[in-house]
Amino acid sequence: MKKIKEVIVVEGKTDTAIIKKLFDAETIETHGLAINEDTLDFIEQTQQKRGIIVLTDPDYPGMKIRNEIMKRIPNAKHAFVNKEDAIGAKKLGIAEAREEAIIQALENVVSFSSQEESISWEEFLSLNIIGHKKRRIKIYNKFHLGYGNVKTLFKRLNLTQITKQDIIDKCGIND
Repeated sequence: MKKIKEVIVVEGKTDTAIIKKLFDAETIETHGLAINEDTLDFIEQTQQKRGIIVLTDPDYPGMKIRNEIMKRIPNAKHAFVNKEDAIGAKKLGIAEAREEAIIQALENVVSFSSQEESISWEEFLSLNIIGHKKRRIKIYNKFHLGYGNVKTLFKRLNLTQITKQDIIDKCGIND
């Protein structure tokens, strides 16, 4: 069983159970949207000592939790499971995700950085992504950036230092 050095931040107990089934890893549970200052303080302390990987559900509450953590801990690592890989019978989430999708997400962890832009808005527009949802989803999936709207994609591309050329090379998308 593969050991993960960082502590994985998840939403709840069922997420912890699946992570522990797949990896030798420790987790911190946010208790969903009930995440509070004490939990954020603990996550921040853990980041300083061991590092963290944020792995929340690919839905609105999961994104809200992720954004809350990102505001507080901008250098945290992030893992994303695609929405279509996390659909259960009655729920959408990490606990419902295919095991292979969780393994892939944790093997393709991304770190966000607030350095200068790697892709300008003009370069982004030239890729003809706005109004082409399939292109946007392809980029999100190829670079393991989760899911979101056009502005979120632009922001995440810059936070992960992905260039226009990287997109062309990896996705076959050109202007």
